[in-house]
Amino acid sequence: MQLSDFYQNNLIYTQEELSEYKPGGYHPVTLGDTFNNGRYEVHHKLGFGGFSTVWLAKDREQNQWVSLKIMAANASESGELGNLRLLQKQCGGNLSSKYIIQLLDDFTHDGPNGAHQCLVLELLGPTVDTVLKDYCEGDDNLEPEDILRMSTQLLKAVRFIHSAGMCHGDISGRNIAFTCNKLLNSPEKGFFDVLGFPEIEPLARIDGAPLDNGLPTQLVKAAEWVDWIDEDEEDIRLLDFGESFLEGEQPEKLAQPSNLQVPETIFTDHFDYRLDLWRAGCMIYAFVFTIYPFWYFDADESLVFQMIGFVEKLPAEWEPQWKEMKISSSRDLPIKEDYETSELEHKFAESVHDPELQPLLQAARGLLRLLPDSRITADEALDMLRDKVQE
Repeated sequence: MQLSDFYQNNLIYTQEELSEYKPGGYHPVTLGDTFNNGRYEVHHKLGFGGFSTVWLAKDREQNQWVSLKIMAANASESGELGNLRLLQKQCGGNLSSKYIIQLLDDFTHDGPNGAHQCLVLELLGPTVDTVLKDYCEGDDNLEPEDILRMSTQLLKAVRFIHSAGMCHGDISGRNIAFTCNKLLNSPEKGFFDVLGFPEIEPLARIDGAPLDNGLPTQLVKAAEWVDWIDEDEEDIRLLDFGESFLEGEQPEKLAQPSNLQVPETIFTDHFDYRLDLWRAGCMIYAFVFTIYPFWYFDADESLVFQMIGFVEKLPAEWEPQWKEMKISSSRDLPIKEDYETSELEHKFAESVHDPELQPLLQAARGLLRLLPDSRITADEALDMLRDKVQE
């Protein structure tokens, strides 16, 4: 299948890969489709990833909006459902009380590309990444009380997950979203004014031949939440437990966004639940400064270079490997001198003038230690913030 075989439009190139609509891949969805014996009716697309598409649906039985996550057929045995059920059992069924997305229902749907596991989840608003991008582009910052609330809620979610013997494995701004309770209580027109009305393009072959059975008949642009302004009134939820694992049952490899790689996966072949602590530190930094602490420039050595001195110098046991990385690198990396203050402390001193946010420096510094053994726990980080945020 070639994209040039179809009438051209922007959505062919900006939405999920058409090539993934194949046996074992995505399920083709058209707005108005219903699932689980007509209970869930699709009204919009919320997003997509490598292993699923996510849709806005109306639960006709409960008369409420929900998020319908339809797994690719070959990913339908992923551990996400089991992980959410385990956490649900651990907290008595109300995951949202732990700042984790609430699982409402699940079922299997048979389609032309196979059998798809479907998760019905509470509807959330935009991701943290989406909101931070708007603030960054507007050269603005979140309010201090919002930064503290978001940091505290994320740490409480991490603390709960770790208490259940689990590691989330993929904490990032794309896997944290805001609740949208205020919007859910608004009239339907107001709801779509904020979410955005669906933008649809038909999918059709130029030669007039019928579409393969596993292809969708229309392409839908994912909602962009262009008029969202409620982050100061909503909580956050940690979502997407597809990379999660139980302590002692770590996978051989971990899928990581390049700029959020944890240092132990660069220098060793060992990692555990404490990778969540590094990621939580990165997110607290992002909440404060609207950007991530590290950038990835097409090679691990560029990332390591930024890590050195950010909180501390490179551990002695990693120095030989770092020297080899620099020798094999085509980059001319300057020598980093020892500083009296870390780069993180310098950044706070330069840009953070609200005393309410100063405890976040201590928390981020403890979470962003290079050796996992040196990182503070989520509970210890929460102790540092407790005086600033109401429990």
